[in-house]
Amino acid sequence: MVVNHGRWPHGSDWLNEAAFECYLPLLEAIHRLVADGISPKWTINISPILAEQLASPEFQKEMSFYYDNVRRACVDTREHFANHGLGDVARLTHFWEEFYERMWELHRRIGGDIPGTFAELQAAGHVEIITTAATHGYLPLLSRDESIHLQLRTAIETHRRHFGQAPRGIWLPECAYRPRYEWTPPTGRDRERFMRPGLEELLAAHGLEYFVADAHLLAAGAPMFPYREYMAFRRDLGGPSSAEPSATVPRSPYATYRISSRGGTGEATGFFRDPRTTLQVWSREHGYPGDFAYLEFHKKHFPGGLRFWKITDASRDLATKGVYEPDAARAKVREHARHFVALVSDTLAAAESDGPAVVCSPYDAELFGHWWFEGPAWLEQVAREMAKNGVRPMALGEAVAAVPPRTTISLPEGSWGEGGDHRVWLNADTEWTWDRLYSAEAEWVELVSHAADAHRELRRALAQATRELLLLQASDWPFLITTGSARDYAERRVAEHYADFKRLTEMARRLRDGEPLSVEAAELLRRLEREDFCFPDLDPAWGVARGAAR
Repeated sequence: MVVNHGRWPHGSDWLNEAAFECYLPLLEAIHRLVADGISPKWTINISPILAEQLASPEFQKEMSFYYDNVRRACVDTREHFANHGLGDVARLTHFWEEFYERMWELHRRIGGDIPGTFAELQAAGHVEIITTAATHGYLPLLSRDESIHLQLRTAIETHRRHFGQAPRGIWLPECAYRPRYEWTPPTGRDRERFMRPGLEELLAAHGLEYFVADAHLLAAGAPMFPYREYMAFRRDLGGPSSAEPSATVPRSPYATYRISSRGGTGEATGFFRDPRTTLQVWSREHGYPGDFAYLEFHKKHFPGGLRFWKITDASRDLATKGVYEPDAARAKVREHARHFVALVSDTLAAAESDGPAVVCSPYDAELFGHWWFEGPAWLEQVAREMAKNGVRPMALGEAVAAVPPRTTISLPEGSWGEGGDHRVWLNADTEWTWDRLYSAEAEWVELVSHAADAHRELRRALAQATRELLLLQASDWPFLITTGSARDYAERRVAEHYADFKRLTEMARRLRDGEPLSVEAAELLRRLEREDFCFPDLDPAWGVARGAAR
């Protein structure tokens, strides 16, 4: 959650950029396809915490402020480059002006309701919206099953409120999976060993039918860290990798499987990321986004932050980049879409010799438009090429029926991160964040388990403490610390949410003991409810009522 927590360089501008460069362009692309009789059948994960922010009045104010700034930047930058005799760059300011005006008009036309517009497209059968953990908590490393139940139940209730129905599937945050086994917390004071259920058991308990995992968990290929070439990633993390083969009998990433841990009581269908198509889209070295004609992500003009240069040559210094040519980039979009659809067709043809097959190609949504500016146009062209060439797109919910699971298997632990394990999120630089989180989880469970008859003020304090815990659990904070992309901001957010959680739990104890709410405490509670406004219908008992006993 970034609304009410700064603006630039880290804060709500991240969300504004994503809305203008990713979510609105995706909606524009889907609307164009539907108008031409093409149903893209994309599966889109809109996280609960994202939906809460996109639907908030505060976000609408931030979007308007951001739009005014970029529009002003177009005018000022045009004058700057014209005065310096760089007419080709100055002309590109008209390109950006038209782009932002078009996105703002779309935003106005849908009444600013991005989640509601996606919900309408789902109701019409053009997309499927799935969920993820409420605040994208890194589920395998949370120390309490109560926390996982809380993340899942909050996600489902929030999804239902925004999209009119419960989700059938889930994007496991960071594709991070954990089977059933005797687990010991990797850090913190309490290092007691105890049995924990596999994530598929917890998903099944909440009616979630399927999830996506990385192909290396099937021994189908090496893990590929999706952010490697977009972040200044540190490589001194060490630790073992879970990329070792997990099965002696080859398993295909083009099949689906029922996932069940030995001794477990629930199962879910697993889809697996296709290594071939993934490489073509994620890799800046080998894939489409690195083509020299596309817009360079890293070079911006300040003030204003507009981008005017193409990649040109990945090995050249930013100062030597050539001027972006939109027409040349559009030609590359068409070429790369044709190549991708041919690759999918060939992959399916080879895989279907063993039975019904599916190519599952999941990506971070912000790759399309934000990191790779031409990404939404490429997605649209892929949908058109598929329709032209008879390749059937399917949302995951449709694929469950069309490609039934071949058999029941167990999976090892892992993620889609560097090394295929947890090292991006748990390492020497982030261990202190987990120490605080584990302490907060234990304190939260103790408090809410004795709060069945809480009065109004106590319920408010417990609910806000639960929101702060959920925000503390976000996988973004250790990720940003590890990659170094916004380390100071992430460390500050961890410290703030932990401190606010502690203040609220102390407040809750005083209220539980019969003390009245002081003026200072009441103001603190109101401020935090206003700043961290997510999940207004949150019930702290959602976690404890379903949590497994330690």
